[in-house]
Amino acid sequence: MLDRIVALARSVGRTAAGRSTGSRAARIAVLAVLTVLAATAVPVILMLRAPEQLAPVALDPPPRTGPAAPTEPGTPGAEARPAASAHPTTSHAVETASPSSAAPPSRAPASASAPAPTPLRAELSIDESALLSYRAAVTISNPGTAPAPDWTLVVTLPRESLKLTAVTGARATRAGATWTLVPDDGGQVPGKGSVQVTFRVAGALVSAAPTACAIDGVACTGLPD
Repeated sequence: MLDRIVALARSVGRTAAGRSTGSRAARIAVLAVLTVLAATAVPVILMLRAPEQLAPVALDPPPRTGPAAPTEPGTPGAEARPAASAHPTTSHAVETASPSSAAPPSRAPASASAPAPTPLRAELSIDESALLSYRAAVTISNPGTAPAPDWTLVVTLPRESLKLTAVTGARATRAGATWTLVPDDGGQVPGKGSVQVTFRVAGALVSAAPTACAIDGVACTGLPD
């Protein structure tokens, strides 16, 4: 096509030169026409000769108008997760005082142990005899200064048929021929003082005197031989 345009320009130039020899205006007009034709023809020729060198124009695909694909049940949508912090959190150690550096608490001095109570003493006496019974008394003394609220007096008779009656100053229980007496409400022995327990031995005919007597495991005095 470029060859045709050049041939056309030469033909127009010869025609203009034959009609008007030496006309300057005609030559300028011819050159202008040739310039316009050349400027128009060059891009067209380049496009026709090398179309594969031109960059294709990218076109966006048309939007899909069909029904949307069903979402599977139970599948949660993608959720944006917060970005992890670029700076790690630094923990500040809290300094605590060492327990070993604290002064140990002062201890109160141990109180002196209480002195052991002084053993009680007991003395048996038979002061009244009858045909089938006799009256006996046991005097319990406390040589110490502290009162003795609890004590145990044990009296053993020669036979189980004998029994204690009319007991005062104590409460009596028996186990065979052995009788155990403990203080009643007023049986506490004051310090440096004494109390008396009295009772009658019933069923006595012969040889009915106690064979043993002890206060808190200490033998009584006054037992008959």
